[in-house]
Amino acid sequence: MKMRLEHDSIGDIEVVDDKYWGAQTQRSLMNFPIGTEKMPKEIINAFLLLKKACAIANMSYGKLDELRGNAITTACNDFLGGDLVEHFPLAVWQTGSGTQSNMNTNEVLANRATEILNGSFRNKAQIIKNRLVHPNDHVNMSQSSNDTFPSALHIMCVLEISSQLLPALAKLQGALERKAAEFKDLIKSGRTHLQDATPITLGQEFSGYASMLEHAKQQIIVATEFCSELAIGGTAVGTGINAPKDFGERVCAELTAMTECTFKSAPNKFHSLTSKDAVVFLSGALKALAANLMKIANDIRWLASGPRCGLGEINLPANEPGSSIMPGKVNPTQCESVTMVAVQVMGNDCTVGFAASQGNFELNVFMPVIAYNITQSIRLLSDSIVSFSTRCVEGITANEKKLQAYMEQSLMLVTALSPLVGYENAAKVAKKAFAEGISLKEATLDLHLCSPEEFEKYVVPANMI
Repeated sequence: MKMRLEHDSIGDIEVVDDKYWGAQTQRSLMNFPIGTEKMPKEIINAFLLLKKACAIANMSYGKLDELRGNAITTACNDFLGGDLVEHFPLAVWQTGSGTQSNMNTNEVLANRATEILNGSFRNKAQIIKNRLVHPNDHVNMSQSSNDTFPSALHIMCVLEISSQLLPALAKLQGALERKAAEFKDLIKSGRTHLQDATPITLGQEFSGYASMLEHAKQQIIVATEFCSELAIGGTAVGTGINAPKDFGERVCAELTAMTECTFKSAPNKFHSLTSKDAVVFLSGALKALAANLMKIANDIRWLASGPRCGLGEINLPANEPGSSIMPGKVNPTQCESVTMVAVQVMGNDCTVGFAASQGNFELNVFMPVIAYNITQSIRLLSDSIVSFSTRCVEGITANEKKLQAYMEQSLMLVTALSPLVGYENAAKVAKKAFAEGISLKEATLDLHLCSPEEFEKYVVPANMI
């Protein structure tokens, strides 16, 4: 394996020659051989966008010469949307500020920009000095890991929510709304406490699910707004040392133009560097969505339980065999997948909250683990929602015979008699019907509580929804 020498403030170190990273990335690989979790590609993409915006802003001040600045922006474009695993290999379990990931990005971009300028970064002694791009002096100009990592984290949240999660939610919400319309006339027994309740339509039941998603969406949108504020411009501790006064504003303007998502400079950089409350708020909104999805998926698999010994009120698409030993068995696998994602998201929210509470003095030092967990939550929710919508909800059909049979057998239809005969007498009717295995009408007439005509007038399921 061919190696080359890279240099940082500690000294020289060997790096695999076909990689773009430099000395600090290599030291991180050696110092943190922990786990298999790598910095998420979504965070790296956000870093690349941020570095591009910073280079453009630095050129606008005349701090960064256009030769190097344009090379840096070209390098950013080269990696954006490309294979990030090969050149961005660092573990999540690194320094709590994410310095190594910031430097990994700086080194990769510096070496690629140097390559763009004169063909090779592998023998820096032979590179014309004014064409050498330095990871700290040029790519990291006017920045610190302490303001770039939280900024990249917020950028990732805004972009992934807008491009992945919200479209996924819209797809599932639309599918549920269509089912609500399709099932609007199918009257069934309601259930509370897992016990029979007064009638409802299957359409009303599904409309509740759709409304849950609408509310979850609005909560996520509100939470994401707080992530549009970026720490960039605060540099090391929030004072903005070594950065132009309005650097944050210029960078945010560039990011807004590049992404078509609105970003703004955080009004108080001391807050934005040390506090991760915006991500905690967003994670909480994601947990609320997960809780709703858990309830929806569980309801649907209960409603589809059977096919003969369960409720069996709806039918799910048969996507795959369900058992390795029981022939013909089909399980609600999409529902189960959603519930597992929901549990993971809830666990991630705990991690995000605990990590965010560790913002000692001017910096939070748990940012990589926050980034890993919030990114995973957004990704898992987005993917599972699309799969659940496509492979389950869109193919749901109603078992109308079961719906009618259960509704007709429901003892809670007696609720409609309460205004006529009183609560206690209605309770007697229900208990008698259940104990003797007779209909509500028969029990009512046996107790001489009303006439057959009165019973028929009051106990009409269609009038109870």
